[in-house]
Amino acid sequence: MNGTIEAPTIEYALLAPMLVVFGAAIAGVLVEAFAPRYLRSAIHLPLTLLSLAGAFALTVWQAVKGVPTKPAAMGAVAVDGPALFIWGTILVLAFVSVLLIKDEEHFVGSAAALPGSAEEEQSLVERAAHTEVYPLLLFAVGGMLLFPASNDLLVAFVALEVMSLPLYLLCGLARRRRLLSQEAAVKYFLLGAFSSAFFLYGTALLYGYAGSVDLAKINLALGSVGGQDTLLYIGAAMLGVGLLFKIGAAPFQAWKPDVYQGSPTPITALMASGTLVAAFGALLRVFWVGLGGLDWDWRPVFYGVAILTMVVGAILAITQTDIKRMLAYSSIAHGGFLLIGVIATGSAAQNTAALSGLLFYLVAYGFTTVGAFAVVTMVRDAGGEAWHLSRWAGLGKRSPLLAGTFAFFLLAFAGIPLTSGFFGKYAVFQAAVSGGALPLVIVGVVASAVAAFFYVRVIVLMFFSDPAADGPSVVLPSRGTAAVVGIAALATVVLGVFPQPVLDLAHTAAQSLFVR
Repeated sequence: MNGTIEAPTIEYALLAPMLVVFGAAIAGVLVEAFAPRYLRSAIHLPLTLLSLAGAFALTVWQAVKGVPTKPAAMGAVAVDGPALFIWGTILVLAFVSVLLIKDEEHFVGSAAALPGSAEEEQSLVERAAHTEVYPLLLFAVGGMLLFPASNDLLVAFVALEVMSLPLYLLCGLARRRRLLSQEAAVKYFLLGAFSSAFFLYGTALLYGYAGSVDLAKINLALGSVGGQDTLLYIGAAMLGVGLLFKIGAAPFQAWKPDVYQGSPTPITALMASGTLVAAFGALLRVFWVGLGGLDWDWRPVFYGVAILTMVVGAILAITQTDIKRMLAYSSIAHGGFLLIGVIATGSAAQNTAALSGLLFYLVAYGFTTVGAFAVVTMVRDAGGEAWHLSRWAGLGKRSPLLAGTFAFFLLAFAGIPLTSGFFGKYAVFQAAVSGGALPLVIVGVVASAVAAFFYVRVIVLMFFSDPAADGPSVVLPSRGTAAVVGIAALATVVLGVFPQPVLDLAHTAAQSLFVR
């Protein structure tokens, strides 16, 4: 010892994708502060797209170079195989969502103007653009990247807030039906604040139990700390509440239909895809790494949550008359299907199969979801998007190509063969059967059959009903919207007909499981 203390090293190369996204978000804030208003949109869009594309390229480069075997950033961030796969998925889905967001008609020109006021009318006449959307979105995506890679509960909490706070704002910026949009933002904020409080309190209790917020150290403490079971179980339960809220699992799903309905549709698409991927990544890391030794205690609870989530999502979707609320309950049901994979733990081989199935499912569901919401943006009446299902009657006769594409996405949600949804469910259900969760798979199959009813109902409505004389029109899509629909449809076809390359990629990412 020479008396000097070496400074802790932070592996910046491993964190480069996140740093690029956060750097672009900060640059976007500076653009808002100093650039002339007429130049902001021209700067924000290429900055956002280039940062997301660059972060994706860095993620691929890191995966090709080699998956790290230990956490980075002094043990706070785990850039392992699953994290890199999830990062790539989130970045691609965010890039596609930005192509929808660039259509400024989705967002209010002046968020500070009261609904129906003269100021709002003036912003509409001037076609003002709410360019703050872009840096807010980048901060949210940065949080989505950090959340599933957090190897420390405090870092996970910070990531949760960085991901959520911009989304609370973005939910309230819809150009039309502004009161509904603001109501959705307030509901999401209030319920999200309760969820964050549960997560933070659970972190404090687990720190009291293990003396650390590091997931690996918490797992080691499970077999060595005695007399503190109350702190352990209550802390684990509170962490579960915070994470299950983010994926919209029952009975914490009440926010999803209202928020999905009231938010600008591109933001709904981002939340339904990217946020779900990030939340499941974080859920897996916390319960497989930090609380993996407690699986005999939390698995029965997750059994009940998964069953309740599938039943609530499938049955309540049947009663919906709003297309976005129906898709929200569909998302809830899919959250239940994904929870089946979380429960399918056992040997290392079973864990790998379950994790690879979950990763594939998240990719397949993410693309289909973004595509479905992109179609919703194109069906409009005088008041904006035609959200009521009755307005979709006869759409197949007005625009057979668009209706056929939407029907294809719905069939993928239902898990019909030759679609990506079929192989996603098959991979997860197969892993669950191998892990001894056959009763749960049976419930999942029944829930899928029930869910197929309301998907087919919409298809029948579009193709076998006569269009109303004052029915909605199908707007000519912008190049961005057309690209989103095309990319989503292509991904749904390819993952349904030739899924093996992505399945192999997911299996490779899952082989190392999570670093500790």
